[in-house]
Amino acid sequence: MTNDHALANFCTFFNKLDNTCTEKLYEVYTEIVVFNDPLHHIEGREALERYFATMYENVERCQFTYHTQHQQGSQAFVTWTMEFVHPRLARGKPIRVEGCSALTFEEDGRVSRHRDYFDAGAMLYEHLPLMGRVIRWLKQRLG
Repeated sequence: MTNDHALANFCTFFNKLDNTCTEKLYEVYTEIVVFNDPLHHIEGREALERYFATMYENVERCQFTYHTQHQQGSQAFVTWTMEFVHPRLARGKPIRVEGCSALTFEEDGRVSRHRDYFDAGAMLYEHLPLMGRVIRWLKQRLG
């Protein structure tokens, strides 16, 4: 599989990811995948499957809009906007978060390294009742 198709498959897969299809991670990730984001460091596909299952357990909807995509050899980079709805965040209203993913593909087209970059405050902390007020206040003071 070429990396062009691997990146397209990755993006398509993430827009289908929910609490019912995390068992299909073997289609996209190698067994020894390393996943990082601002909140987690995960090693291994089984651990990643547990993480996604827990994360998507209460998410009502999650959709990615992909923007810039760049790849060179086995390395790829994609920017995105994620919009999701979680009943305990933002009073159940949609939350939009800008981010990007840096990916390393193996020859079989599966991902062996996945690092996400995004503002954890914009995704989570700003939407928690008490912490959200504090973070919004700090942003106003610093901005």
